[in-house]
Amino acid sequence: MNRLKLTVAAIAVALAAPVAAQNIVIVAHGQAADPFWSVVKNGAAAAGKEAGVTVDFRSPETFDMVRMAQLIDAAVNQNPDGLVVSIPDGDALGPSIRRAVEAGIPVISMNSGGDVAHGLGVRLHVGQSEFDAGKAAGARLAEMGGKKGICVNHEVGNVSLDQRCAGFAEGFGHAVAVIPTQMDPAEVQSKVRAALEADPEIDSVLTLGAALVGEPAVAAVEALGETDKVRVASFDLSAGFLQDVADGKAAFAIDQQQYLQGYLPVSFLALNAKYGLMPAGDVASGPNLVEKAAASQAIDLSAKGIR
Repeated sequence: MNRLKLTVAAIAVALAAPVAAQNIVIVAHGQAADPFWSVVKNGAAAAGKEAGVTVDFRSPETFDMVRMAQLIDAAVNQNPDGLVVSIPDGDALGPSIRRAVEAGIPVISMNSGGDVAHGLGVRLHVGQSEFDAGKAAGARLAEMGGKKGICVNHEVGNVSLDQRCAGFAEGFGHAVAVIPTQMDPAEVQSKVRAALEADPEIDSVLTLGAALVGEPAVAAVEALGETDKVRVASFDLSAGFLQDVADGKAAFAIDQQQYLQGYLPVSFLALNAKYGLMPAGDVASGPNLVEKAAASQAIDLSAKGIR
């Protein structure tokens, strides 16, 4: 009888205990070595540690949609407890994401692709509207007196970055030219300087990444002695660019809180695996414009890989 009681008690405990998530895979289009994506990875790692789950962060070596689709397919074959994806190109990645959904794997998107995520069966998106963020930046630069601008695109082919430039043009309400570059600070500085020298009427520069694009753009303006005339704003944060904002060398940074983009999907998927819980809607992590008054407050956290 005592043995029977012990057996029944053991079964009851097993049935009552929540099923722990074992593995969550993140497939992102940006490399963890990129300062922006290292913050995303830091957020995901912190959430994994708190939830007691394994987080596997994967990305192609370069911006490569074919390779990214292969990484998603490989993750699906491993049947993880949850999958987190960025979606810079819904057409290229859609079949792989749908395969994950059809396999019964809960999928959350983050950073890019909020406009196409639900059509692919993704549960929810954590990020910002890239077009609206660009529009807000353009409107603010126009308020500051901007009349002619350039948008520096360091990742041509990334639909989200195209949306940022398009939003910028609409919000700015004046002429905007797109300057394509590679993710190379020396090339960015050279191209921004060349654009400013070729057209002295340019007074507004929007870059789409702070550390590798925004900082060299500020350096280009400073080298020409045009800091008082040309306003530079950038998407995302870096300690260096925030210092430029605090020092009056740059206008503002656009914070999408990428730490949350790594942290929240992992937390949500862990809770889903344990308790079947999932938020009912998307989470807007940005945009927030960080201007001079607030820049100094974020510098230390940016240097620590949190902002």
